[in-house]
Amino acid sequence: MNRRIFLKATLASVVPTTAAGAAYGLFESGWVQVTRPTIVLPKLPKVFEGTTVAFLTDIHHGPFTSLDYVNAVVRTTLALRPDLILLGGDYSLKDSKYIKPCFDALAALQAPLGVYGVLGNHDYWHGLPETRDGFASAGIGELTNRGVWIERGASRFRLAGVDDLWMGKVDVRGAVGETSDNDACLLVSHNPDVAEKMRDPRVGLMLSGHTHGGQVVFPTGGAPFVPSHYGQKYLKGLVQAPHTKVYVSRGLGTTSAPLRVGSRPELTLITLRSEGERGA
Repeated sequence: MNRRIFLKATLASVVPTTAAGAAYGLFESGWVQVTRPTIVLPKLPKVFEGTTVAFLTDIHHGPFTSLDYVNAVVRTTLALRPDLILLGGDYSLKDSKYIKPCFDALAALQAPLGVYGVLGNHDYWHGLPETRDGFASAGIGELTNRGVWIERGASRFRLAGVDDLWMGKVDVRGAVGETSDNDACLLVSHNPDVAEKMRDPRVGLMLSGHTHGGQVVFPTGGAPFVPSHYGQKYLKGLVQAPHTKVYVSRGLGTTSAPLRVGSRPELTLITLRSEGERGA
């Protein structure tokens, strides 16, 4: 076989394979998986045993993530009937014009214990004032270095949130506030790297996104790019940090390219358990 025939034969085999791979990547980017982990929140009062928390992060409404997709995520979340809904940051991509429509869709979210969210790095990059206006107009509580008490009768636990690690100023102490050593505390941070240097023993569990589960993952389970200083550690799922556990969601949208391979978008429905009960 001469060189020209060899190159033509090689191209003929590579192009369909590449096209098929790209088509699959586009398909997977919209193939949302509802994951249902059960996780222990230390010191959680018994009255909150079995509380469900929907965690949505890295929506990235923009040129790669349509408003129809965001609305579908909202409908799915409502159908799950969570007790509490938390948002992990990065609501838009590329342009501030995508921020208001995203929050108009998110305004439909409702839960008995409330809807709260934090900021991500893209929210700073594409329009911080517009994002904060979106929180307010949608009736979503913004937890930037602050917290609230989630209450049932005489029992309560602390829900706290911190600023984005890359673009803001993280203040765990300010978020945790007057939480005592006997209180349960759930912290939301867009970037999971916050947990690596956090030393506050009052934080029993942290929820994060940011890494997209690698977005493209090799069959061996590793990702070529993870936006974390700690490599693959905070790729996805439940991770043991030095002083707490972190659940890292793969997120819902995409950046850089509208593709996901081996890392389906994730809508997380967490069931909280007390210590001594079954769970992670």
